[in-house]
Amino acid sequence: MTALQPLYTPDRDTVLDLGPCQLRRWREGDQPSLLRHANDAEVARWLRDGFPHPYTAADADSWIEHAGVALAGKAFAIDVGGEAVGAVGLMPGDDIFARAAEVGYWLGRAYWGRGLAPLSLTALSRYATEQLGFLRLYAGVFAGNERSVRVLQKAGYQLESVRQAAIVKHGTVYDEATWVVLAQSHPAVQGRKRWSSKEFHVG
Repeated sequence: MTALQPLYTPDRDTVLDLGPCQLRRWREGDQPSLLRHANDAEVARWLRDGFPHPYTAADADSWIEHAGVALAGKAFAIDVGGEAVGAVGLMPGDDIFARAAEVGYWLGRAYWGRGLAPLSLTALSRYATEQLGFLRLYAGVFAGNERSVRVLQKAGYQLESVRQAAIVKHGTVYDEATWVVLAQSHPAVQGRKRWSSKEFHVG
């Protein structure tokens, strides 16, 4: 069995320069741009209820305080020209799932269609698997959210499974698709015990 190195603790001030945008720590002063881009029903539509709508100044203050300290190095502002226009981040698992992390992302509507979301997610995924030591990254997508599916596909994620009737948002029930990317080159991933559906039998 391949020995695993400890997970790397991310630098709180990590900046990933991607050209058209950069990923950097949330900071004081981001409130006006966060509020402007997050307070949009079309942005909140496909996110968990923890992302509120309407999105208030108090919500912006709370997020920046939390993300800039407790989530620093794992939650990034998508910065275009010094303005925070969206977010991308990691939510690591614990216990036996500590090598896996859920990814999340959103982008202000004014910046849709520019390729910034897949660019940011690709960079975050490489950072998480190549520098932090995560082996599995995944995202859950509401049925019907084709825009998010395209982002994941462009970032190299593959459809793993569909959980039926897993989501209820504003009284509407949705299936949830799980999209996954693995640290394919890691020896522990290559040498893992695999379990295919053909091997699964119920007696």
